[in-house]
Amino acid sequence: MDNNQEHHRPDESSKEWKLIEKSLMAAQSEQKTARRWGIFFKSLTFVYLFALLILIRGAGNVESIDIGRASEHVAIIEVNGVISANELASADHLIGSLRAAFEDDNAQGVILRINSPGGSPVQSGYVYDEIKRLKETREDFPVYAVIMDLGASGAYYIAAAADEIYADKASLVGSIGVIGAGFGFVDTMEKLGVERRLYTSGEHKGFLDPYSPEDPEEVKFWESVLDVTHQQFIDQVKKGRGDRLADDPQLFSGLVWTGEQAVELGLIDGLATSSQIAREKLGTEELVNYSYREEPWKQFFDGFGVSFGRGVASFLSEQTLELR
Repeated sequence: MDNNQEHHRPDESSKEWKLIEKSLMAAQSEQKTARRWGIFFKSLTFVYLFALLILIRGAGNVESIDIGRASEHVAIIEVNGVISANELASADHLIGSLRAAFEDDNAQGVILRINSPGGSPVQSGYVYDEIKRLKETREDFPVYAVIMDLGASGAYYIAAAADEIYADKASLVGSIGVIGAGFGFVDTMEKLGVERRLYTSGEHKGFLDPYSPEDPEEVKFWESVLDVTHQQFIDQVKKGRGDRLADDPQLFSGLVWTGEQAVELGLIDGLATSSQIAREKLGTEELVNYSYREEPWKQFFDGFGVSFGRGVASFLSEQTLELR
């Protein structure tokens, strides 16, 4: 028996060592793999942070052009998207760009490059008034508006402050009107068995509440508010365009026209692009963009949809007055 046990010990010992060696090799392989992934993720994090730092350092209110040192040029200011206090086309952003252009001695004039459906009458009015004020500080500094795809409602309100307005033959121009939109959920709540409890101080404080029945008296009042705002819009357009406007009863009805039709109605002065205006009216092809630019880091985080939820909540909970 002792001889047999001694005879089998080398084989058993050899198997044990092979298992130990195999385990050690597997552990080393796992450590190497873990180190590789660790290096990869650390490198990726470093690259991400480095790129984010560059974006933040490059952020500013205008494009990365040294405006103060540019040669003679035309200042381009873009009016893109909805005109609202919380959007790129807000009065604060547009007015800041306008002031920068008027203060630059190398700028020969401004072109408002418009592609917007309109928006807030207040924001549009702020920009209109500021253009008129700035023109008094530098009378030889022309302001042109060039409408691209769309220059409607509040966007046209702003354009009316310019010395001249141009568009493409297929651009949509006009929509001189006011709209106050909302929803009514009274019947839906009744079907669902939901009871509305609204407590106010003031007889008409909740008159825009979408969950309460409409009151004819309050509807009439709200329509009067829209009419007053509409007349303010009309007055500013007439002041800006003067006798160039055609005597057409549909002009201020809220309709839109093509650029070709808008020329005949006096809403615009002709058909041209920004480059054409810069070359033919201002004598230069050098364009410098003074438009406000959102910080890249904010654009990055907004890409995850943070602003989407905020927009939906705002849409469902607020009644807004818009030039459309």
